[in-house]
Amino acid sequence: MDPVTALGLAAGTLTTLSFAPQVFRAWRTRSTADLSLAMLILLLTGILLWLAYGLVKGDLAIIVANGATAILIGLILSIKAKHG
Repeated sequence: MDPVTALGLAAGTLTTLSFAPQVFRAWRTRSTADLSLAMLILLLTGILLWLAYGLVKGDLAIIVANGATAILIGLILSIKAKHG
């Protein structure tokens, strides 16, 4: 793996993991009342666009990071839909 891809994967891992504590908290408490639905939808839209960009460019770091983040946001949105 080249150093640029490794750098991208490291950055993507950290930014994706930064969202994980929120997912775990929402999962544990079943509460997402403090999270804005509009923010989550806009964030998911942006992440999906980045994912599409990564796919078009064939950039593994962008694909992995944004794919994982999209899954985490999807989990939060599903908890929000189910529990408000």
